[in-house]
Amino acid sequence: MLPTLEAAELPADAIEVARIADAWGIKGWFKVLPHSASPEALFSSKRWFLQPPGAKTASAFRLAIREAKEHSDCIVASSEDVADRNAAEALRGARVFVPRSSFPTAAEDEYYWVDLIGLSVVNREGIVLGTVRELLATGPQTTLVLEAQEDGKPVERMVPFVSAFVDKVDLPGRLITVDWQPDY
Repeated sequence: MLPTLEAAELPADAIEVARIADAWGIKGWFKVLPHSASPEALFSSKRWFLQPPGAKTASAFRLAIREAKEHSDCIVASSEDVADRNAAEALRGARVFVPRSSFPTAAEDEYYWVDLIGLSVVNREGIVLGTVRELLATGPQTTLVLEAQEDGKPVERMVPFVSAFVDKVDLPGRLITVDWQPDY
């Protein structure tokens, strides 16, 4: 990592949102590959935290973002801390984190995937279907991937995350209620 970047601890609410792919141009800009199709968090945060690929510690480097914008199939960004192409190339592969508190506020009935992971899912009859392990973008809709245990064996369920099947999302209560049966 660049020695000119300020060392910092990852914030307690840090979420990995992207990876730096490569340098872009000669003036220190760099390409960023977001983990989300809607990378608003990259645009709203003026302070990113970087970790080298594979790092498992809470230590990171703080990067002050001057500008981030969409370009073709990726995001390009610049920082006062990255003066030229050589410095931008040194960032290649770095994982990008932003504090969850800097995400834009989601609109009513909109949720960040990261907020849904770990929530319990029950149906209208109160039967626990599992816990959200991940979400999949399956074309026109998003699908909740649930993990559960039945008779001591792991079970995976998939529930479309659409209003036809999702009755309520209670983020403070960490619960999603759905119109879905265990044998679907």
